[in-house]
Amino acid sequence: MPNFRDGSSSNTWPKVIPALALTLALSACSTSAGQTRDDADRDSDRLLVLTTFTVIADMAENVAADRVDVASLTRPGAEIHGYEPTPDDLVRGQGADLILENGLGLEAWFQQFTDRVDAPTAVLTDGIDTIPVASGGYEGEPNPHAWMSPDNALVYVDNIRDALTELDPEGEAEFAEAAEAYKEDITEVGAYLEAELAEVPEPARALVTCEGAFSYLARDAGLTEQYLWPVNAEREGTPQQIAAVSEFVRDNDVPAVFCESTVNDSAQQSVIRETGAAMGETLYVDSLSEPDGPVPTYLDLLRHDAEAIVAGLTGA
Repeated sequence: MPNFRDGSSSNTWPKVIPALALTLALSACSTSAGQTRDDADRDSDRLLVLTTFTVIADMAENVAADRVDVASLTRPGAEIHGYEPTPDDLVRGQGADLILENGLGLEAWFQQFTDRVDAPTAVLTDGIDTIPVASGGYEGEPNPHAWMSPDNALVYVDNIRDALTELDPEGEAEFAEAAEAYKEDITEVGAYLEAELAEVPEPARALVTCEGAFSYLARDAGLTEQYLWPVNAEREGTPQQIAAVSEFVRDNDVPAVFCESTVNDSAQQSVIRETGAAMGETLYVDSLSEPDGPVPTYLDLLRHDAEAIVAGLTGA
């Protein structure tokens, strides 16, 4: 069962909301670029569930079975770690019946946001077997990118189902049916990764990225994780980081390296020049794309990243 709370959260990642943003009047404009559907179009008779970012908004919509409206506070393409909620977000928060958050410190701004709204919250990472950040200023704290694992995603779906059922008990059967169908689709992605990567020889079974956001996916797929900087690092792509990753890629004959859509890939390009490895397709982590983009849904994100990793490591 997800952890319902009245606006409290344990968040340890950097960048909190500037006080000014939180003291602006709640009478600001009533629509937001961050929402996944226009508030003007939503059915005012239905419950409203807000999420902290687009990935879990899409997951929630798949479980909601059209019984509730779902919207994301952040817009497609936004970087979630250092997001700064707007006065408009506070207006929307006041109208929400439930707010879903990732937890594990991903939303550093979340407690200050929920302190000013009355909606209950649910943490979607409850029950996840976390992996600690291995280096940097947040060494030892849980890596928050748990949704990148197909196995973990099943826990997210169960927590969303339980949160929606507590909010709308009459929808229990519909939420359960939708959740099971959605979990089948997610499971297929994990099976694809396992099957396609089976023939990649050691020690080239490695996932080398810019940010250390793939710990859970690497664990699921049996890949060694290597990255230029840990989660939400203040200094990204230092000469020391580039040298260490370049040495790893050379020593292990890693055929391809990757970078994420929300960060600059210049440091990884340096690794490519040093090693001759290929640059794999851009990976997506913290945000979905616009509807006409490459990853408009969470399943699209998982499938895209899985296919990109397979292509990069197998040469397919």
